[in-house]
Amino acid sequence: MDNIRAKEQIKSLVALRGVTMTQLTDMVSKKTKRNYSLSSLSQKLNRGSIPYNEVMMIADVLGFNVSYERKEKIDF
Repeated sequence: MDNIRAKEQIKSLVALRGVTMTQLTDMVSKKTKRNYSLSSLSQKLNRGSIPYNEVMMIADVLGFNVSYERKEKIDF
């Protein structure tokens, strides 16, 4: 995958889970017990400024594991 941004990754996970972005923000709000707004999430995604830990938490809320796979060849 060449340079896929967090925005596309999160939207893909949302689609795979079959929920809306609004439902996602409700799920995150429930998990964190803090107000998590659609507007704030959209702004972070559009700017490309969403923190890594927030992306990981969203994946978790949606029921996905994030894993890393070592490449066979590393070019230096």
